[in-house]
Amino acid sequence: MPDIRHSLLINAPAEAIYPLVSTGEGFSQWWSADVTEGAGGLVELGFLNRSTIYALKPVSAVTPLVANWLCTSGREWAGTRIEFKLERNGGKAQVRFTHADWADETDYFISCNTVWGGLMFRLRAAAEGKPQGPLFLANSLGY
Repeated sequence: MPDIRHSLLINAPAEAIYPLVSTGEGFSQWWSADVTEGAGGLVELGFLNRSTIYALKPVSAVTPLVANWLCTSGREWAGTRIEFKLERNGGKAQVRFTHADWADETDYFISCNTVWGGLMFRLRAAAEGKPQGPLFLANSLGY
């Protein structure tokens, strides 16, 4: 099963990055403007007037260094896992991102890899106090 992986050094402590990758409110600062949070920590990210919804269930969190999510819906996303590992590096943090367990390396998988790369830079900007806002704006693709 193919995985998407990215690694990025962020000029912020891991503890400042963790809320951005472990909560719906955090995701709304760099990923999607359409975020709802439900029971048990479930986060839904809506795209294109919610015609596409990625539902993320928290699997485990080792505050403030690891956030794991199970994708329970979405085009080719159901059953995949998203993991953010934060490694302390002085006052900075190395973010190791994995979107794992894709069924196949489809054109959509490749497109998502590209989008995740862009999202990592928005995450960095938000963590470093230079927010650009979410890549995906309400009711649009955002890019």
